[in-house]
Amino acid sequence: MTGLVFDIEEFAVFDGPGIRTVVFLKGCPLRCAWCHNPEGLSPRPSRVKTIALCVECGTCRAVCPSPGGCTACGACVPVCPKNCLRIAGQSMMPQDVAARVLPNRALLEMAGGGVTFSGGEPLLQADFVIELTRALSTVHLCMETSGYAPEDVFTRAVDCMDLVIMDIKLADTREHRRWTGVGNELIKRNLEALKQSGKPFWIRIPMIPGVTDGEQNMRETAEFLRSARHLQKVELLRYNKAAGAKYAGLDMVYAPTFSEKEPPQTLVDIFKEANIPCAVL
Repeated sequence: MTGLVFDIEEFAVFDGPGIRTVVFLKGCPLRCAWCHNPEGLSPRPSRVKTIALCVECGTCRAVCPSPGGCTACGACVPVCPKNCLRIAGQSMMPQDVAARVLPNRALLEMAGGGVTFSGGEPLLQADFVIELTRALSTVHLCMETSGYAPEDVFTRAVDCMDLVIMDIKLADTREHRRWTGVGNELIKRNLEALKQSGKPFWIRIPMIPGVTDGEQNMRETAEFLRSARHLQKVELLRYNKAAGAKYAGLDMVYAPTFSEKEPPQTLVDIFKEANIPCAVL
């Protein structure tokens, strides 16, 4: 079994408890207007260019076997004189990932950390993730997910984790579809399953100005979570203003229709009133 991995980040401190290694998996069924990992959206390899380094010398075009459209074959990567090209998406077997991660196991354990599966949406490669949990069973395992996956797939993956971090973006179904491209009915059902699973979990809410940061959205979300006995905390993630910088290097356009200049609200007190620990990242 192989999976498509676009990055393995070591010594991460914002993707679960302690110091962690994060395995980023390709592919996502959502199209959030504020996505800050566009290289993880496609379920296929993607060529990424660091625009600031490119001098338009044409060397890459000279060796391209498919000038009619990039296939992310990688032929251009080794010939670039400025080293500004890379392929996001490497086919790996579980033992390949384990070989990268396990040499740091003692350090991860000492720092109260472990391994986190992120993306993209890791549940698009759920069978690979589950196989990975077996290869990495000696470390603390966490999954960051949108919760948008078939219910049986979600449940099987949750059962393999020590901790789940789940995004809740918008409580209103129509608004969720408008800003992410999908409704949230399935996400809500999986959230209920997570609440009943007995598995420790965190909720993360991206604070997008004028979109997710409104009082009504916060209150409705807090109500969803009020009875969750195994919820450890809610984290409000400030909008990443650097999100758009990656898009040009993927031949994509970043054109958010919300105001990037407005600071988002961080209504922590709404969750504290519901006796839910809440922090701003």
